[in-house]
Amino acid sequence: MASAAEQLVANLNFGALAKAEELKKRIWFTLGALLVYRLGTYVPLPGIDPAAWDKIFNQQAGGILGMFNMFAGGGIHRMAIFALTIMPYISASIIIQLMTTVSPTLEQLNKEGEQGRKTMNQYTRYLTVVLSAFQAYGIAVGLEGAGGGSVVANPGIFFVISTVITLTGGTMFLMWVGEQITQRGIGNGTSLIIMAGIIAQLPTAVASTLELGRQGALSTGLIFAVLVMGVIVITFIVFMERAQRRLLIQYPKRQVGNRMFEGQSSHLPLKLNTSGVIPPIFASSLLLLPTTVADFAGPGQATGWLTTITTLLGQGRPLFLLLYVGLIIFFTFFYTAVIFNPTETADNLKKHGGFIPGIRPGERTAEYIDYVLSRITVVGAAYLALVCLLPQLLISYAAVPFYFGGTSLLIVVSVTMDTVAQIQGYLLAHQYEGLIKRSKLRGRRR
Repeated sequence: MASAAEQLVANLNFGALAKAEELKKRIWFTLGALLVYRLGTYVPLPGIDPAAWDKIFNQQAGGILGMFNMFAGGGIHRMAIFALTIMPYISASIIIQLMTTVSPTLEQLNKEGEQGRKTMNQYTRYLTVVLSAFQAYGIAVGLEGAGGGSVVANPGIFFVISTVITLTGGTMFLMWVGEQITQRGIGNGTSLIIMAGIIAQLPTAVASTLELGRQGALSTGLIFAVLVMGVIVITFIVFMERAQRRLLIQYPKRQVGNRMFEGQSSHLPLKLNTSGVIPPIFASSLLLLPTTVADFAGPGQATGWLTTITTLLGQGRPLFLLLYVGLIIFFTFFYTAVIFNPTETADNLKKHGGFIPGIRPGERTAEYIDYVLSRITVVGAAYLALVCLLPQLLISYAAVPFYFGGTSLLIVVSVTMDTVAQIQGYLLAHQYEGLIKRSKLRGRRR
């Protein structure tokens, strides 16, 4: 039988949304912040020739620039002030998270509760400034040398400094906007900014596909098959992202004062895909790096070994697909091991008196959790590899001109699910508040 909370969630409707004033304010604030972000992706860097850069970008769209342009919502194609988008902040967060596993100081901060998290967030911001400045400097130098110097009107130290300040400031502003969305809006601000950039590219991709169908370059049957496949893949992603392996946790009887509390049971949920979308992003970045370096070197300027690697790692080539799958599997296991510590989980269970039936608390519990996690991670890695291989096969063998599925679809579906869950939580709290107020009124009347 469903619980009262489950029944309330099942009965959520737009009428409840219309009455939740606090939730409506949060949604409007989120939409306004995302609108500011989208407007910033159309403000170009000073000193750039848009036509010259557009020509160079179109030549390198198949490399790492094309992938990051998808995350930036077209900001790199337009070389806007938000070209770096929020990615340096995400990279800094991942680096701090990785450092927590090897640095005793950071590990201790992570265990100090709210104050420790505030300190680590401050370290993340400082590292974001460093990474943003470093990447902005690389972009400035690359722009000065791109196209034989035709992109930048007045190259020199002033252009480099202004570009570094502008791009770094844009990233820090987006970081602040993301934090404001998380606190005053709905959903995770950083994830929503990335999702907004990806969704912004979708109408153009769909329009270009339909135009190719009108011209006869793509058959109507193929376009229809892609649409049906899209629905199937989205359904598959939702199912896999919600999939969990629940470990039964028992708590023994305990006595508090003169009262005896019965033993309770709960579950330890282990997600099938604990690592999220990080493995595909890392794998794509590493594989597309040689192509990007060769493109910036210019035709005929790349060395022999770089040209060979670029040829072998062309999108759709067997070696590219094999390494892509291998890197996704590696990063899935690696990042899962970083963000989930079975030993720490077992210690917390033991501290609170919980245990897994048939498993001795402590070290044996940690080994069992690691055993289960390793096996479900195999399924999670296979799921990520399958979803990310699909666009590569469509582009290479079906000539579908837009990036269908893969990392972009994973991000959009995951962020949408998290945001909807938060909206349901606010609506549920609003309904509970209404029930409490009504019960109080009835008590006063009596």
